[in-house]
Amino acid sequence: MLKCLIKVTVSLSVIVFAMISYIVFVIIKPNTAPFVSDALRTTNKNRTGMWTINPMGRLGNLMGEYATLFALAKLNGHNAYVLPQMHSELSQIFKVSLPVISSQMYYSVLWTEYELHDWMSPEYYKIDEEFVRFTGYPCSWTFYHHIREEIIKEFTFHDYIKEQSNAYLANIRGNRANVTFVGVHVRRGDYIEIMHDLWKGVIGDRHYLQKAMDYFRVKYENPLFVITSNGMDWCKENIDNSKGDVHFAGDGQEDSPGQDFALLVHCNHTIMTIGTFGIWAGYLAGVSTFPLFATPPSGSHQPITDFDTYTLGTLAHV
Repeated sequence: MLKCLIKVTVSLSVIVFAMISYIVFVIIKPNTAPFVSDALRTTNKNRTGMWTINPMGRLGNLMGEYATLFALAKLNGHNAYVLPQMHSELSQIFKVSLPVISSQMYYSVLWTEYELHDWMSPEYYKIDEEFVRFTGYPCSWTFYHHIREEIIKEFTFHDYIKEQSNAYLANIRGNRANVTFVGVHVRRGDYIEIMHDLWKGVIGDRHYLQKAMDYFRVKYENPLFVITSNGMDWCKENIDNSKGDVHFAGDGQEDSPGQDFALLVHCNHTIMTIGTFGIWAGYLAGVSTFPLFATPPSGSHQPITDFDTYTLGTLAHV
C-alpha cells in the first residue's frame, strides 16, 4: 500500500511539473522574462518560442550578433531575447529594445544549438525549432539589411552620448568654417598578425590611408579627420598631419570603445580599414565610406591602395 502511495505521489509530481512547464513555455511563453515592455508584448503577440544568441567578442561582434538575432527571429516568427552579458554591454551605449532572459530561465531551457555562418544562408529562412541558441560570429549585412531602418533604430545612441559626441566635434572644429568631419578607424592590435597569418590578407597601411584622406581633401573645402584606433602610436607616426587637419581622438582602450564609436558615427564620412567596429560605424553613419578590400585575389600580402568610395547602399552590395 505504501509503495503504491509513493508511486502515485511521484506520478502526480511529474504531472504537475509538466503542467507548469507547459504553462510557462507554451501558454505564457517567454513574456514573463524581465524587461519585457507592453509594447513588445503587443508587437510580438503572434510570435512563439524563445531565441537567443551566444555573445562573443567585442562591440562590433556583439552588434552583429544582436542584429542577426533580431532579424532571424522576426523572419521566422519567434521571440528574440538577449543574455544579460550582451544587454549589459550594448545598453550602456544604445537604446536596444530586445528583452533580457533571466539566468534562471536560461538554464532551465533545453536549447537547440544552431551555429551560424558569417553570412545569410537559404536554410535560415525557415528554422522550425522553438527554443534556439545561435552561436558563431555572424557579421554580414546580408542578415539584416532588408530591415535596415529597424536595425539603425535599435542602435540609437543614448541622448547623453549624442550630446557628448556633438560637443566634442564642435570643440575640435573651433573657428573653422564649412568643416566636413571624416571619421577614420584604424584597426591594429591583434589583427596585425591575424590578417597576415590566418586570413592571408592585409590591414590598412599608411599609403591606403593617405590616398583615402587625399580624396576628401580634394572633394571638400575644409575636411577634418577624426582618427580612432587601438594603435594610436602607429597612427601618430604614420598619418600625415602637416596640413593641421587631423585630430587624434581617444586613447585606443578597447575595454571602453563607446566614445570612439560614437564619434565615428557622428562624422559626415567614414574611412575604415578592417574589422566589425569600422564596418558598423560606416553602416550607422550612412554616408560615403571607404572600405578596404583586405584579402587580395592573389593571396599576396602586398599593400592595397586601390579603392573607391561607396554610399551605404552600395557598400552593402560590394
